[in-house]
Parts: sequence; structure tokens; C-alpha cells
Amino acid sequence: MIRYRPSRRELLLGLAVSAAPADRASATDTRVGIPLAPVFTRGGPDSLRYGEANGYPVPERRIAIAQGNPWSPGERVGAFSHLDEIYTTRSVARASAPWAFDRSDMALLYEHEGRSTSPTDHLSRHPVTGLLVAKDNRILFEHYQYGRTDSDRLLGQSMTKSITGLLVGLAVADGALRSVDDLPETYVPGLKGSEYGRTPLRALLHMSSGVDFGEERDDGRDLSILWRDMVLGEGLLGKKGTVASIRQFDRRVAAPGTRYHYASIEPDVLAVVLRKALDRPLSDYLRDKLWSPLGTEADATWLVDAEGCEVGHFGFSAVLRDYARLGRLLACDGAWDGRQLIPAAWLHDATTVRASEQYLAPGQSMKFGYGYLMWLLPGTRGQFALVGQNGQRICVDPQSKVVMVHTALEDVPQAWTLWSAVSSRLA
Repeated sequence: MIRYRPSRRELLLGLAVSAAPADRASATDTRVGIPLAPVFTRGGPDSLRYGEANGYPVPERRIAIAQGNPWSPGERVGAFSHLDEIYTTRSVARASAPWAFDRSDMALLYEHEGRSTSPTDHLSRHPVTGLLVAKDNRILFEHYQYGRTDSDRLLGQSMTKSITGLLVGLAVADGALRSVDDLPETYVPGLKGSEYGRTPLRALLHMSSGVDFGEERDDGRDLSILWRDMVLGEGLLGKKGTVASIRQFDRRVAAPGTRYHYASIEPDVLAVVLRKALDRPLSDYLRDKLWSPLGTEADATWLVDAEGCEVGHFGFSAVLRDYARLGRLLACDGAWDGRQLIPAAWLHDATTVRASEQYLAPGQSMKFGYGYLMWLLPGTRGQFALVGQNGQRICVDPQSKVVMVHTALEDVPQAWTLWSAVSSRLA
């Protein structure tokens, strides 16, 4: 079954693309003053590998549960754009009055490996489902591949972690959480006496809890156990529940706040703390604090676990332009049309490294640095990014207000080259 659906704007302009993978659509209707439309294409690089012959199928729930995440390449287009058809999700309702980007066409040419290239060339070489570049309130480039359109909600993968971090900041500002130096066990009685319960929220935001979680060894065995127990509720010894699923990882190997170690369970601990402190679903809190005030145009969805709690590390999906609205908010220090939605001080703390925590700085233990569940890019411009597995990115340059949203089917290291070139070009 073909999953391509022309957008309302595309239908109004008569821009529905043909079935030929090379055919694209882009136009300006000068009669009515409608700006340039997004560009769509049915195919993409190596499209047969990614399921084009089968209409980019959505995996059945039973297969997805058996295989877990990630899916095979032939299932990823469908899975990454229809997660809500595979797992249980909660909706994050769009704004009642959408805020609209302006739009203009701009040749974003740059030099790479001795030749002139462009974002279009990047698309032709890499399995990218969507690419959007904006500067402040103006979209300069918006293309989709593999039959995806601007009405498809695209999976952010671990970009979800950064959204969880933003909610922590909002909860602190609202007084629901007193401080990032508090302990989870203060808010979640079920974590009392556990190592994660005794780890300050700040260390969890920095992924420096010091608790042993073997996500990057043994083929991700610990993450698979957490997924099975917490998300699917199908533990080998019966249903554990959210807190017990987390608590089973209870061996400390370092003091909190002394070393970085990537562990998806840490934003899950924060999500449990938020749910207890707020006494409401995280999706509703996100809707009221950010998604509606941003003027989003489409509902988002967020994966929930077996107890109906939002999963802090994975499962948020949104349309590309709504990701761009979030990126613009972050580029503007948390302000949106004269309203401070996120405290500027929190965003500063989330995207910088304190003198006492230089182990988190870019170029120390890794190329990129790490803030509050945000990746910090090298250089002097203060750039940062939300990053997800298989090529998901929201890159932000606060100085120039440039944002790039990049969704894909595989990890695409060249996306960083593209971002560096485009952000320099638009600075």
C-alpha cells in the first residue's frame, strides 16, 4: 500500500507528483501570492532497499514487537513515519491557530571536497526522508523523499531525550521540581534506596549518573531488557512496571557527575520523576507549555510504556515544520513572539558546560559535548543539536537563528558537514 499523501497545499496548487522517483514538484502561484511549496519525491537513494516496491510498508505490531527497534531497512520508512500504528502513543494536540513560516527560495551552494554542492545533492546521495533549513521565521529549503510529505509525522528517535530535558526545565520554572540538585527518590517513593533514586537530577540530565547500564556493550542487552520490561510489559518474570523496570539496574560504578556515559535509561528516570511531580501526562504538559504556544500545525505523538507513561528516551514523532518551530524557539533563547516559553537561563545551562564539568565539553571524552540531554557542537558559536539514531537531527545556531531539521533511515555522518556549510553560509 502506497503511503504517499499530497498535502492540502499541494492539492490546492495542483502539485501532486507523479509516480516516477525523479519527478519533483515546486512552484510559486504568483496570481494568489502563495509562496514556494515544499518539494516531494516518491523515491530516494537505494529506494528498493528501503521498501519502495512494497509501497514502504508499515510493520505489523506483532512483527515489530518480535524484532524490536531498529527495524530492518525495508520497514524503516513505514515505521519511522507511522509509529502510532505499531505501538501505543499519546497525542500532543496542535495549536488552535497555527503560526506560519514565511518562505523563500535560496541557492544554498557550498564547497565540499573541492566541488560545489548543495542540500539537493546531499539528498541525492543519502537516505534522507526530510530536510528543512530555516533562518528565523523563513523556510529556505524543504524537501521530502521516499514518498513522505509534510503531513507525515516523522520519528525523532533519541531527539525525544532532549524534549524530556526541556520539560525538566519547565517543571523547575513552575516549581513542580525544586532544583536539578534534587534526588529522584524525593519525588518517586518506589526509587527510594536505589542507585538511580540517589542520583541528582543534574547528573541524569548530563548522562553522568555513574550507574552501570550497558547500552553500548553486549549488543545493547540492557536497553533490550528495559524495552521488553518497561515498554512492552513482557518481562521474562512477568510484568515489572515502570519503576521496577528501572530499579533492576542498580550497580554503581562511579560517583554521580564525574564521567559521561550514554544511557537511555537516564531520561526514563527523569520522565518518571516528571510524571510524579506534575501529576499529569507529559504529553499534556508539553502541549500546554510548548506545543500549543508555538503555533504548531499538526498533532504530535509520544510513545507510552506498558503503564501508559511517556517513554523519556524514545518515541516522539512530529511533522518537519513543527520540529522547525521547536528549533526556532531554541534558537531564540526560549522566546516566541514576545513570550518567554522556556527560561533563557535554563537554555543557557542546558547548552553550556560549567567550569567544574569540563569532562562534558566538546573535544574531551568525545567530539561533541553534552549539556542537559543536548549535544554541544565544537566551535565558538554556541551551536547545539537534538540527535536521534539513524540520522535524526535538529541543529540550532542561536547567533544567526538558523535551524536545520534532518530525518533519515540510516546514520548520515555527512549531515554534520551539511550543517556546518549551511550555517556558515547563512551566518
